[in-house]
Amino acid sequence: MKAIAVRDGETTPVVVDKPIPEPQAGEALVRTLRVGVDGTDHEVMSGGHGGFPEGEDHLVLGHEAVGVVEDPNGTDLREGEVVVPTVRRPPNGTNDYFERGEADMAPAGEYHERGIVGAHGFMAEYFTSPAEDLVRIPPSQAEIGFLVEPVSITEKAIELAEASRSTFTWDPESAMVLGNGSLGLLTLAMLDEDEDYERLYCLGRRDRPDPTVDIIEELGATYVDSRKTPVDEVPDVHEAIDFIYEATGFPKHVFQSVHALAPNGVAALLGVPSSWEFEVDGGSFHEEMVLHNKAMVGSVNSNVRHFEAASRTLTTLPEWFLDDLVTGVYGLDEFERAFEDGDTIIKTAVQFSEYEER
Repeated sequence: MKAIAVRDGETTPVVVDKPIPEPQAGEALVRTLRVGVDGTDHEVMSGGHGGFPEGEDHLVLGHEAVGVVEDPNGTDLREGEVVVPTVRRPPNGTNDYFERGEADMAPAGEYHERGIVGAHGFMAEYFTSPAEDLVRIPPSQAEIGFLVEPVSITEKAIELAEASRSTFTWDPESAMVLGNGSLGLLTLAMLDEDEDYERLYCLGRRDRPDPTVDIIEELGATYVDSRKTPVDEVPDVHEAIDFIYEATGFPKHVFQSVHALAPNGVAALLGVPSSWEFEVDGGSFHEEMVLHNKAMVGSVNSNVRHFEAASRTLTTLPEWFLDDLVTGVYGLDEFERAFEDGDTIIKTAVQFSEYEER
């Protein structure tokens, strides 16, 4: 079968030949439909994040996948069901996090992530997975199912943010997404469907005309250009924000966000930064957190219930939004285009096969 991988010492994805994997006991064989490409894939290819499977000279990419069960192999799945795989797997047998169904809370070293660190991904014509790590989705989502994984990331982040405010009456009215990439736009659309939020903002660094700015404004949100209005100046120009979702990986945004939050506000941090030392006013940061009951939560990965929630959420997002978000789906003969960057590119995917309802 064909797979898309990055080789050790290289930074450009290539097509490789691999045998069709054979499912072990408790696993199913899945025929891949589509696999999304995101910033993490680019970080893995550049060597800035992730790692190769032990003893391997390449890593099959891809962690945002949707496929069809080809061989249930004695599991409770049925041939032809549309499924989305979760990402994390135990590195050696199992551990307490996986046994509790909390793989997303395992610390580094206690997990492998398919297509990212320690395990081959899903960017291949077929893949195998334990049945409990395959989430059934409706056939109507066969074409957009690769968005379930990124939406699940936001489902978890919002859950953690709300949990941090659960000890008192919290009535958020405003939210701001930092980052106008595909994850930021998906999150903005999700917040737009949430009746709690009356005013939405999205921060980026794009000049008009720009397709992401068009989407932001079509969703009824306000575009904030960080070159003109830094995060910590948002309250002066617009308003203090109840909920901030950080999806940039820009370290200064973490420290600026505390000054942009309204009293009792919370920020969810999802960006993965590279090392960077700079000066901050630690006293001011500390004071804002304490005297105004603010909170910050870090969030990474997600578990089965977040994937299930993400599938439900996808049914609520406007069709026009999904059409504008996905700017390209490419077959194996032109897969390189799915990895291109550009001002008109938002979300791309590689297609391995067509869905045929049975």
